Formats: sequence, C-alpha cells, structure tokens
Amino acid sequence: MKTEAAILVEPGKPLQVEEIAIPKLKPGQILAEIAYSGVCHTQLLEQQGYRGTDPWCPHCLGHEATGQVIDVAPDVSKVKAGDVVVLSWLKGEGADVTGTVYDWNGRSVNAGPVTTFAQKSVVSENRAILLPAGLNLLHSVMLGCAAPTGFGSVLNVCRARPGDGIVIFGTGGIGLCAVLAAASVGCDPIVAVDTNLSRLNIAKLFGATHALDAGNEGLDDHLISAKKGGFDFAIEATGRPEVMARAFASVRDRGGKCVVIGNARHGEKLVLDPTELNKGKQLLGTWGGDTDLDRDVERYGQIISDNEANFEAVFFEKFGLRDINQALEELVVGSVGRPVIDMSIKSMV
Repeated sequence: MKTEAAILVEPGKPLQVEEIAIPKLKPGQILAEIAYSGVCHTQLLEQQGYRGTDPWCPHCLGHEATGQVIDVAPDVSKVKAGDVVVLSWLKGEGADVTGTVYDWNGRSVNAGPVTTFAQKSVVSENRAILLPAGLNLLHSVMLGCAAPTGFGSVLNVCRARPGDGIVIFGTGGIGLCAVLAAASVGCDPIVAVDTNLSRLNIAKLFGATHALDAGNEGLDDHLISAKKGGFDFAIEATGRPEVMARAFASVRDRGGKCVVIGNARHGEKLVLDPTELNKGKQLLGTWGGDTDLDRDVERYGQIISDNEANFEAVFFEKFGLRDINQALEELVVGSVGRPVIDMSIKSMV
C-alpha cells in the first residue's frame, strides 16, 4: 500500500509531496486515513530550519488531524478499524511507539509517533483518541493541538474563573482557543492582542471583549484601561520573546500569571526585568496546556460543539495536500485563522 505525503527533505526548502510505501504495522501501531490535518507554527519552524539541526531528514510532518482507522496491529485495543479518531502529538493511553520508516523509491523517510501531512499515516496507539460522537470532523481537527494547548492553558494551567481578567497575545489557532476557553468560564475582560485585524475579528466572535492592534503605539495605555492594576492572567501565543516579556509585564502584582505557549526560534533568548518577579508575578510554561487528552477530550469537544458556527470563520479557506507549502505560507502572512489540509482536495492550482 502507498500514500502521498509531504516530506521535509531539507530545512529551508519547500516540502515535497511524494508517493511513499507504507510498511507493515509494528506492535502498538495503527494505520489511519487522514480527513483533515491542521497546520501549526511548529511545522513552519521545522520547514524553515528555525528549530536547529534536524538529523531526521528526510521526514514526514504534521501533528494534528482527524480521520478514520483503517487497520491496527494485533495488540492494539484502544481503537479498531472503522473508528473515527483525533490524532495528536500529545501522549495518551496505549502503546508508545517511537515511529516508523517509509520507503520512497529505495530511500528511507523517517516519521515520528504521529505525522499527518499524508493521505494515510502510521501512528502510535497512544497518539490516537476516539472522536466524541456528533462532533464535526473539520472543526475537531483542533483537538489535536490548538485546542488542548489553548483551552488547557486557560482551564488547567491558569484555572481561570468567572470575572478573572485575561489577555491573549496572538490570535492564531492556539490563541483563538484560549479566547474561547476564557469566554466559556466567564472571564472578564478578555483582551485579544494581534497585528492581524482579520484574526482579531475572529477573536471577537469567540468572545473577546476587547480586540487591540499590537501595532498601535498606545497599546500599553489600552491594556491599562482594559484592566487597571494588571490582568490576572496573560497567555502568550506568538513565539516572539519580546511579546513574552510584554505579556509578563501585563499581569498584576502578587499572583498574576503569564503562561508562555509560543515556540521561539532556535537560539532566541527571553530577556526579563527581574523586578517583575519581585512583585510576585509568576511566569509559567506548559506542555500542551497540561492536557490529558483522554481525560479532557469530552470537555474540549463540548466547547467546540457549543461554538460550531463560529469555527467556520477559522476554517474559511482549506488547502489540498499538494498545496501544503501555500498553507505554510499562510501562517507567515496570517490571512486565515488556522490553515487546514483537506485530503479530499486534489489541488488548488
């Protein structure tokens, strides 16, 4: 059996969509047919060579998808052929298999425990979870990465409550999910900050009470006006160290929490004013929003279901697998909420 897949042959070069041969499943693996794959900044950083030395090239990419199981190894019990699943980079229950190797006309192509830029993909059992009944396959693609990270940063890390003031820097897929989670628990105010006006408009649909242009010279004054004394929580979802520092400065003294989600480029450093720490502020990191996807998928799925109509604004443009490089470019330009690969689209060209 063969499949088309987007392959990173060399960092800094466009991905190549090629046909590769699917190997026999190893114990603890499943074979999934991908319906939709999200496109995340992590893959953009890998493709552009901003994550440091990459010893695995050529290799497959992608870590967020929905699809259907078409085969399982004999020892797999978590899912079975025919099940509709979410695929995620987050580890869950089940076997933890390090990855697989595909054949590309006699050349080996590496793949980690989950890759999703492909029509079919071999995945470790613990990277798949049953999709809750009734959820839209397209919208639920965010359950693989953006929702666990964005929802979890608000619900699990901050443990936000009604009336808490929160500011979200960056309104890509993860930042939008943070806005939605904040709205779901009744935070007020919910301030979204970005340079992209179209994404800020989506943030307002998702529940932001304020949408601030980060390019505005009066941004700090607007932040102070929105929440005098500083915010209870700040979520940083841009990956830019200077924004991380600004987010940390925006939270209140004596207990304000700043959660850094964004991935900085390899070698970049975060510079902080240490007096911010002396004021009792907390700077936190998170691994996927501290999410246990097996535990949290129903709750996250309900948030998505409750906001079904608004997700159309996030996924208003879809790409075919052969347009993967254009989808990555959209992350740079920022003209869509969350680029998504629809495997039923042959090509936009």
